[in-house]
Amino acid sequence: MKSQGATVRCFDRPRHVSAGWAVWLVVAALVLLPAVLFAAEAPAPVGEIFPRALSSYDDPAAGGIVDVIKARATADPFNVVATTIFLLAVLHTFATARIRHWAHEVEHRHLERLKTRPKSTDRDGDGQPDEVSFWGQILHFLGEVEAVFGIWSLALGGAIIGFKGLDTAVDYLAHTVNFTEPMFVVVIMALASTRPVMRLAEQSLRGVASLGGGRPVAWWLSILTLGPLLGSFITEPAAMTISALLLGKQFYELRPSTKLMYATLGLLFVNISIGGTLTHFAAPPVLMVAHAWGWDMKYMLTHFGWHALTGIALSTAVYFLVFRKELLALRPAARSNERDGEPIPAWVTIIHVLFLAFTVWAAHHPPLFVGAFLFFLAFAQATAHHQSRIELRGPLLVGFFLGGLVIHGGLQAWWIQPVLGSLGELPLFAGATLLTAFNDNALITYLATLVPGFSEELKYAVVAGAVTGGGLTVIANAPNPAGQSILQRYFPGGVSPLGLLLGALVPTLIVTFSFLVL
Repeated sequence: MKSQGATVRCFDRPRHVSAGWAVWLVVAALVLLPAVLFAAEAPAPVGEIFPRALSSYDDPAAGGIVDVIKARATADPFNVVATTIFLLAVLHTFATARIRHWAHEVEHRHLERLKTRPKSTDRDGDGQPDEVSFWGQILHFLGEVEAVFGIWSLALGGAIIGFKGLDTAVDYLAHTVNFTEPMFVVVIMALASTRPVMRLAEQSLRGVASLGGGRPVAWWLSILTLGPLLGSFITEPAAMTISALLLGKQFYELRPSTKLMYATLGLLFVNISIGGTLTHFAAPPVLMVAHAWGWDMKYMLTHFGWHALTGIALSTAVYFLVFRKELLALRPAARSNERDGEPIPAWVTIIHVLFLAFTVWAAHHPPLFVGAFLFFLAFAQATAHHQSRIELRGPLLVGFFLGGLVIHGGLQAWWIQPVLGSLGELPLFAGATLLTAFNDNALITYLATLVPGFSEELKYAVVAGAVTGGGLTVIANAPNPAGQSILQRYFPGGVSPLGLLLGALVPTLIVTFSFLVL
């Protein structure tokens, strides 16, 4: 978004007046209506826990899932409001492509009007007039997938104020919700996308790709098979960042067909989701249960690791066979950026890796990894001649997305927990996979730890199902927004949620076979 020196003119035509008021009405509805509509509700009693503890519900003893959900909705009507707002946010993600289209139309009309004016300024020297379309920028923001859940958090905050009072809303957002994971993803994305780290990852994968002559198909195979396995050691967000950046450079820049682009994106998301299950400390859905259930690295390797390796290999092989002709026809593009060939001193790369390793080690302690990141920025400035520009817009947007998701997700336990607790092994696997498409898979596994009496078979089923469904939507797995943020510029109009779902469907079915049958 461009804002420097902008003189905003929004009311040159009547249709812009109506468009502007429409946007303001949407914002007002998100912020004010929930509080206004429920202002008559009594504030929460002093000392009441919010969100309400699951054990405090008086569930019907002989009732089914529907009866339990109805009883909990009756006991606390706010449950229905919170889930309705969450579902509206999910629907909003499917409309983002259309909203971005409207934004482009508004900006195009704005630029056409600027051409008729005798004077325009370009104080920042970027070749574009300083004056931007205010409403076009607002529509762009509403059309950012990464901004959706943060935007709808305004509506949720208004609803909490209306139902429970301002103090409850502040306490929930400031003390109950844990923003460690969003902050960690911002830092790890920024570190993983630096030039020395990317060069190291590229050189490592180049050795594998060289076995296929360094052709695009060889890069495609090596990135999609080995890249996700990095998630078991440097965390899934870092593995997603590195894999997506390399795919963009070595594959997406060659402009493959739309079908192959979506198939590759879906395959990447599924492989990343299961690629972090070789260890007990790197994948968010595994982290949520490892301590509670006593799972260590040996357990993960013997129960999940080989299934994950098999699923990645089979899924990638199937898509290679389906798109074999097109993949083999791709030719590497000529590289005009000579700076990529400049050597980076080994000591600079080693220090980058140490910062990355420390961030992974301190992943649960924000003061440590945020403080280390500030030291890293100073080091990057001191070695600027070996660095590329550190991009923070993408990581911050992804962090904003995850922050909004944990705000909403923390109020969905009232219906997810009885659904998970009432299912057998196979239905639990299927249920976890399906629920993951509409919620972060780490939340699904966390809620599973709250269900008493889970057998080892049920524990396996819920975690396997959660990681299996981690590629179906952008909200299914925490690293997905990072991958989409990096790669969406290659998709005209942005990434379509339906296209992603279809691209991930076949790998999801193959991984299901790997976890349940093999």
